[in-house]
Amino acid sequence: MTLTASNLESHSDDHFGDTDTDVQAGRVDVQGRSPLRLAWGRFRADKLSMLALAVTMLFVLTAIASPILERIGVLDPYTFHQDLLDPNTGGYPKGFWGGISASHPMGVEPQSGRDVLSRLMLGATLSLTIALSAAIITIVIGTILGIIAGFTGGFVDSAIGRFIDLTLAFPATLMLLGLSQVVVDRMLQIGIPNGPNGAFVNGLYIVVVLALFGWPPVARLIRGQVFSVREREFVDAAILMGASRRRIYFKEILPNLWAPLLVYFTLLMPAYVSAEAALSFLGVGIKNPTPTLGNVLNSAVSYAEGDFFFFFAPAAIIAAIVIAFNLLGDGARDALDPKAGR
Repeated sequence: MTLTASNLESHSDDHFGDTDTDVQAGRVDVQGRSPLRLAWGRFRADKLSMLALAVTMLFVLTAIASPILERIGVLDPYTFHQDLLDPNTGGYPKGFWGGISASHPMGVEPQSGRDVLSRLMLGATLSLTIALSAAIITIVIGTILGIIAGFTGGFVDSAIGRFIDLTLAFPATLMLLGLSQVVVDRMLQIGIPNGPNGAFVNGLYIVVVLALFGWPPVARLIRGQVFSVREREFVDAAILMGASRRRIYFKEILPNLWAPLLVYFTLLMPAYVSAEAALSFLGVGIKNPTPTLGNVLNSAVSYAEGDFFFFFAPAAIIAAIVIAFNLLGDGARDALDPKAGR
């Protein structure tokens, strides 16, 4: 039997009926998926990464909402509630677990009686703001210098490399501690607004110093990535067409670096949250009564034995933020690079 086009058509109709009505003249519409959608699919398949994303978003939303709640009077981190303290115990809160009640869900501070929940929520806002600002500046400086060094090469690459080595040679923690008062006083002399309780200038100092000492690893990472990107055809085409260096840097090369930058950003955030907490704990940074997670923890250390929950709460929040961001970074790395194992 000879099969003709009409025979094939009738044969298909007999077997499949109307199920192939969307296939016309041998054309099948296939919807492609972008690399971003593929990465998101791999990320969603990892339940631990999704949990880390949910916890991270919870902290971010809390940081955004806390100033609003303070403004409308829901949160009150500064009012003293001396009536909730027991003078017979040396100023520790009355009641169970540091004075937990409906009006103070996480109790009150010993000696002062300030609401712990309000101070922790506002503290998370300031700590995450400092970490986010420092991380953005770090990424910007490291990315620009890394692209210039990797693409230009030669003397420029060597000079930037030596500058990176020089920056890494400085002990960042000692510099933060030693220059704190000098730099803060200088900021005030040049007219930078101090803000309430000196919070703005001290926070700005931490942001600047963390960024200035944090960009070298980013620059090295980006420099290595640019070495491979600059050899691709679209970069050669842009050079042959007479594109400016600025266009090559930011239009051709930079869009191909967003994956490692995203991963490194998620790793910088917990590092800077921990750094801010450590510096506030050491007395450098934002001072009381303005709350940050670091200075709340610093205040709680003195009462760890008599009011353990007051000490445990800020420590647990700092640990949760650090773990969530680290797991988020691991998940983003695995999703963006499916060949990488956790």
